[in-house]
Amino acid sequence: MKTIRTIVVAGAGTMGASMAETFARHGYEVGLYDVSEEALKRGLQRIKAHLQAEIENGEMNTGESEALLKRIQPTSDQTVFSSADLLAEAIIESREAKMEFWRAASVLVKESAILASNTSGLSITDLASAVVQPRRFIGMHWINPPHIIPLIEVVKGEQTDEKTAQTIYDLCVVIHKKPVMVKDAPGFVLNRIQFAILRECLHIAEEGIASPEDIDRVMKYALGIRYACLGPFEIADHGGLDIFHNIASYLFADLSNETKSFSLLAKAFEENNYGVKTGRGFYDYSDGKDKEAVLYRDRMYQKVAKCLE
Repeated sequence: MKTIRTIVVAGAGTMGASMAETFARHGYEVGLYDVSEEALKRGLQRIKAHLQAEIENGEMNTGESEALLKRIQPTSDQTVFSSADLLAEAIIESREAKMEFWRAASVLVKESAILASNTSGLSITDLASAVVQPRRFIGMHWINPPHIIPLIEVVKGEQTDEKTAQTIYDLCVVIHKKPVMVKDAPGFVLNRIQFAILRECLHIAEEGIASPEDIDRVMKYALGIRYACLGPFEIADHGGLDIFHNIASYLFADLSNETKSFSLLAKAFEENNYGVKTGRGFYDYSDGKDKEAVLYRDRMYQKVAKCLE
């Protein structure tokens, strides 16, 4: 495995800041780059809030928190890229923005550096066309919130070198993540499954079979518990493949195969109701309920993640 000592994370938003925090937590010196000084300030504030929560929960002391923060160096100067053994990009999820970033950044790094894009589903092979020496380019899909969720999808493009892929996979293990090696396909694995579930949930809601609230209860209090412990293939084995085969033979035909956005989702989008970030989505997050929802989410994710360590 190639030795990675210095890491630069480009993009100080929700994902990038938490990625930097995770690397620093495991002893790495991390440069946190963003073109915006304000974004850098918000990113550091986000990290400090995470650490303060851990201090209050007795999971970290003040000295450990201060040491971690010292390992993160915020900067808006791209010359920091030249020091990176790994440059991990976590900017806006836009093909054009990422292509522009990599055209510029891949000529500033040293020849031996590994280049990784945190994308939810953009083609790694396509993005690699903007990169000098694409054999060292790879996808590294972290899951929000990245400082809590264990999974990282390691996505190999058509030109990704095997040593590059193995180095990133091994790095994920070092930082106590649960990596999976994934072929470069639309949506990779996580989002293909996530949106298949969302499509059927929207279909159920629009058909009036159950309300969004009750659909969420089905996921949280039955399927969520199952899937936190076992994967779908394991669940099928436990339930009996004969039973699953019989159910599939009549149920698959009734499941949604819609290829366009459902009206329930489209209407929310058209009304600028994007969820927690705007104060309303399928649920109401006004009057401080947005912060309560995020705190509840993170607290519950942490509890589940600890059970799976």
